[in-house]
Amino acid sequence: MVNKLATVLTLLLLIASAHAIDMTDLWEPGDPAASEVRMLVELETAQGDDALIIRTQIARTYMFRNDFGQAREILRDVESDVAMAGPEAQARYWLELGRSYASHRHPPGSQTNETRAFAHDAYQMALAITRDAGLDGLTVDVLHMFAFVDIDPAQQLSWTRKALEAVLESDQPAAQRWEPSIRSNLGEAHFDLAQYAQALEQFQRALALREHDGAPPAMVRDANWHVARTLRMLGQLDRALKIQQSLADEAYAANAQRHYIHDELSLLYAALDDPERARHFAEHSAALKQ
Repeated sequence: MVNKLATVLTLLLLIASAHAIDMTDLWEPGDPAASEVRMLVELETAQGDDALIIRTQIARTYMFRNDFGQAREILRDVESDVAMAGPEAQARYWLELGRSYASHRHPPGSQTNETRAFAHDAYQMALAITRDAGLDGLTVDVLHMFAFVDIDPAQQLSWTRKALEAVLESDQPAAQRWEPSIRSNLGEAHFDLAQYAQALEQFQRALALREHDGAPPAMVRDANWHVARTLRMLGQLDRALKIQQSLADEAYAANAQRHYIHDELSLLYAALDDPERARHFAEHSAALKQ
C-alpha cells in the first residue's frame, strides 16, 4: 500500500511538472520592474505550482534590481508551501534562494565563505530535484551557478564543462538554448586560466550560435567583444582593433555605448604605441562609467 501511494505521488509530481507555467513570455528583457508587473497580473489567476513558480520569479526580479533582501523575503513567504509542491516549483525555489546569496550580481565584498556555502547547499538541492525530474533546462541553469560559489578558476572550468555536457546531452529546447551562454562562460573560464587559444575557440562558437539564432544586436556585440579581447591577448592586435572599433561605431549608432569597448580600445592603442588615442578612449570609458 505504501509503495502504491509513493508511486501515485511520484506520478502526480511529474504531471504537475509537465504542465507547469511557461515563464518565458512574462519576462521583459532588461526590465525587471515591468516583468514583475506582468507576473503579478498572471498571479491573480494562477493556482498551485504555477503560483509558486511565479512568486519565485518575482523574487528573481528583485535580484536583478540588486534588492536581495526583498527577494529572500518573498522566498520566505513561499517556503512552507514548497515541500508539497511539484519538482519544478521546488527546484526554482532552491535555485532562486541560492541566487539570493551568491551570483554574478552580488558585489564581491558581500560574498563570504558563509554566503557561498549557503548558496552551494541550495544549488545542490535544486540540482538533485532537476536531475531526478528530467528538467534539463533548469539543470543547466543550476550547474552554471556553481561557478559563482566555487570560485577557484579550475573549479569554475569544471562546473562549466558539466553545464555544457548537460546541454549537449539533452534533446529539450529549454536546455539547448543555453549553449551560446555556456560556451561563452566556458571561454571566460579558459580566459581566467590564461588558456587563450581554448578561450577563443569557445567565444567564436558562442558568437556563431548567437548570429545563427538571430540574437539581439547587443548580445552579438558582446559576443564579438569577447572574441576581440581574446585576440588581443593572443597578440593579434590589428584583428582585435578592427573588431572593437566596429563595435564602438555600432554601439554609438544604437545609442548603446559600453565602457568596456572603450577600455579595450584604450588597451589596444597603448599596445600599438599610440598613447594619445589610448588616453582618448580611457577618458571616454571613464565618462561612460559615471
